[in-house]
Amino acid sequence: MAGKKIYVNGIGAVEMQSGARNKSLRISLRPFESIKVSIPAGLSLKSAEKFVLQKKDWINKSLEKIRNIENQYTHFTGESNFTTKYHSLVIKKHDKKTLRIEIKKNFIYFYYPEFVDITDNRVQQGIRHAVEEAWRMEAKQYLPGRVKELAQQYGFTYQKISVKNAKSRWGSCSHQNNINLNLQLMRLPESLSDYIILHELTHTVHKNHGKEFWNKLNTITGNKARLLDREMKKYHLNVW
Repeated sequence: MAGKKIYVNGIGAVEMQSGARNKSLRISLRPFESIKVSIPAGLSLKSAEKFVLQKKDWINKSLEKIRNIENQYTHFTGESNFTTKYHSLVIKKHDKKTLRIEIKKNFIYFYYPEFVDITDNRVQQGIRHAVEEAWRMEAKQYLPGRVKELAQQYGFTYQKISVKNAKSRWGSCSHQNNINLNLQLMRLPESLSDYIILHELTHTVHKNHGKEFWNKLNTITGNKARLLDREMKKYHLNVW
């Protein structure tokens, strides 16, 4: 896909991406990412820029919402009281030059060099990596059993379960009824992680998001499917 970054008056930098796979002209806005415009083959850059200008008010309003989401990003300090489902985070300095992670006995131990400030991006990303490794362990321990429980409770059958740190989906269900779940389900309230599991189990019966899918999901969630779906929009995969 060919890409070109341009400056659009009243908006700022915009990444134009043209390619044969693009079926329509589309603007994409995500936290911590630049504004992206997908341009279908045959449409000129000038036409795409005109489209962006027409959407300027909508883009700027959406960017305000995204900035609010970005402000939810966790910045760790030495006194951070951060817990996962089964672990508590402990941040310590040590006299080594490297970052070190230990996950044991219900604790995530993260060590960083004493001569480095905790606000350093390398340290912050290291802490996040440590937390995600704990989530990975917890997800493999918890999610397969929970899927089995809910499947038996509501009469679903499935093939395999995999747990990944996906960047764009909380979960998915293949045509072979393999369930893929994001390890970051571990940071959701249990009601919402169950909702994602039930959502994917419902896809073992209904492969699209048509009326039958939502009727089935609504029945097994106690008529709360749309409410739970709206609640999920408060959470973002790359912001925690």
